[in-house]
Amino acid sequence: MTAPGPASLRLCLRRRRVPSASGATVQVSLRVPSDVGCIEEVVDLLMRHCCSDSWLCRRSRFNLRVAVAEALANAIVAGNREDRSKWVEVQAELRGDQIRVEITDQGTGFDPNLVVEPIEPEELDRPNGRGLFLIRHLVDDVRFNPQGNSICMILLRH
Repeated sequence: MTAPGPASLRLCLRRRRVPSASGATVQVSLRVPSDVGCIEEVVDLLMRHCCSDSWLCRRSRFNLRVAVAEALANAIVAGNREDRSKWVEVQAELRGDQIRVEITDQGTGFDPNLVVEPIEPEELDRPNGRGLFLIRHLVDDVRFNPQGNSICMILLRH
């Protein structure tokens, strides 16, 4: 007997082209269950629908994949506490010069200014903070909503 796996995964994906002043914009919306087993598939799906190989260089594609995976893990584990009755909303928008990804959980939120960067030796073994540290160093801009349950990451096309 095997444990339930990706076959039980249900994603709601909406993809559309929206005209803008800088050309066509692609918007992708996903509703993701609070299951860490979904992260890899969600990242693959997002990359497939938002970024062609020619749009981002290999390094930027890697940075975006890691940042999105970390943000999803934070939303599912820390935000929603892996409560399978809760969802994580993912909104991605591709413009001519950037990709913007917003990830929102149904948790109570947190104050990102209180998260200590794990760069001092005594901080390295802390169980949290590394994901946010990575995200901040992999993308060009990171913002949070006032509640602290939504992260917006922007990666510029280099």
